[in-house]
Amino acid sequence: MQRHRPLVAQFAKFGVVGLSNTLITYAVFTVLEEGFGVWYIAASGIGFAVGATNGFLLNRSWTFRGHGQNSGAAVRWFIVQGCGLLLDLALIATFVELGHLNKLIAQAFATVIVVVITFFINRRWTFRAHLPRGDADPPPAVAPGTSPS
Repeated sequence: MQRHRPLVAQFAKFGVVGLSNTLITYAVFTVLEEGFGVWYIAASGIGFAVGATNGFLLNRSWTFRGHGQNSGAAVRWFIVQGCGLLLDLALIATFVELGHLNKLIAQAFATVIVVVITFFINRRWTFRAHLPRGDADPPPAVAPGTSPS
């Protein structure tokens, strides 16, 4: 269990950042869709983009602090988020059009699914250079003068 602590801690931080992203996304979505009558798919996309930008900044500076500080991490983040956006839009459209769910409930379900998937992709690809120590199994110890089996 000890070796899973860095993963759990990172996922908890990612969750806190995700909560802030979700609040921002929902605020933008609600204002655009309910307040200005913007088509729900467009409102979802705009909200997702604003939340994704917030997420990159907070995850880079806190969740994966000191990891992937180069421009490559930003490019990878936005590739992952772009794919997450496509998945989010497909899910919300499916939940609303085929599942006949309320738009806000559909957005909530889509958000949960996308957050879990993007966490693991961002952890392994976007910020891969600096995973916490102890995250991977150490190589087996080999006594001097012997070879591994």
